Amino acid sequence: MHQILDSRKEEQVVPLFRLGFRPFFLLGALFSTVTMLGWLAQLNGLIQMPGIGNPIWWHAHEMLFGFGAAIVAGFLLTAVQNWTGHPGVRSWPLALVVGLWMVPRCLLPWLGEGNPVLMVADLAWLPLCAWFLAKPIMATRQWRNLFFVPLLLMLTLLNGASWLWHEQWAVTEHLLLTTVLLFTTLIAVMGGRVIPFFTARGTGREKAAPLLWLERTALASLWLILLIWLLLPTPGTTGIYMVPLYIVAAGLHLWRQLRWRLPTTLPHPLLWSLHLAYLFIPLGLLALSAQAAGLAISLSLASHLLSVGCLGTMILGMIARVSLGHSGRPLQVGRRISWAFALIIAAAGCRVLIPLLWPADTLYGWNLSGLGWSLAYGLFVWIYAPILTSPRADGRPG
Repeated sequence: MHQILDSRKEEQVVPLFRLGFRPFFLLGALFSTVTMLGWLAQLNGLIQMPGIGNPIWWHAHEMLFGFGAAIVAGFLLTAVQNWTGHPGVRSWPLALVVGLWMVPRCLLPWLGEGNPVLMVADLAWLPLCAWFLAKPIMATRQWRNLFFVPLLLMLTLLNGASWLWHEQWAVTEHLLLTTVLLFTTLIAVMGGRVIPFFTARGTGREKAAPLLWLERTALASLWLILLIWLLLPTPGTTGIYMVPLYIVAAGLHLWRQLRWRLPTTLPHPLLWSLHLAYLFIPLGLLALSAQAAGLAISLSLASHLLSVGCLGTMILGMIARVSLGHSGRPLQVGRRISWAFALIIAAAGCRVLIPLLWPADTLYGWNLSGLGWSLAYGLFVWIYAPILTSPRADGRPG
């Protein structure tokens, strides 16, 4: 194992740029909070962003390729140091990546979705992350983790397609839903690695032994769904013949999650938040099956079970935990973060249930959901900003 960094070199780096999780978790959470409030202000006619011709595209694009991709990048650029023993990207190279990420985030509402400079900047930062990720993995022959490099490149391709076809909403909606499914598949892969492990460590019980056939079949079902969405247009992904696949995948992932001993996690917010986030995968798949069967649920409602429920809750739970562990602090959270977990789950419920059960109150449901999201991630920023901008509590590099 390589000596990662000495303390003198570390002290020369601004704490915010000592590892990828620090700027991307903090700025990503802050960006999602502000962007969600901007989206609500547009929905309610309070503001009009001069450069945005399609506010729905802006909202969906920025929450996926702005917020979601930033958190994934921060997680991977931090985890690769543990996987390989090589130093993770830090200092000015990390600041460069973060700057490339920030430029389109800040200027898009003013310059618009047709601006080629913003598009180039937005398509440059993820491949740069992939390069910083691939170098140590290839140097140490950690081939299992090389999987994440094409994942970042696939995100870049989907992002580029969403820029190019932003004026054709039917095409763009399909691309954005495909991206939601890509994030969902990533969560399923990573969830199987970390949730049983975290649960065993946090509860002091033996780790749930995986059933190899269940693990492979559950993940294969999601990969198959993602492949279908990548290859076929929307009518091909929402036909009645897709219903059995969605139902089987939902059942497999529900079975998989229930084996991870959710009831034992109730005293531990950092654990039950991850378990409940994963439960939104079978819920979202069942909603997709209901939509394909012709029931009164839209693709938008089904996808928000995955985007707000699964992605939003899982990200909040993971960044709350990873930020503590990688800053040398105990893995314990107080009431405010526990409330943040509850708020993000409530946001998912409001976003789906109110429009579904009381269509006349749809805007009310959207407003409640957006406010719940902003409060949840705003609490994270408030509590974790001092942690993410300060040196590690134990004095170690990172």
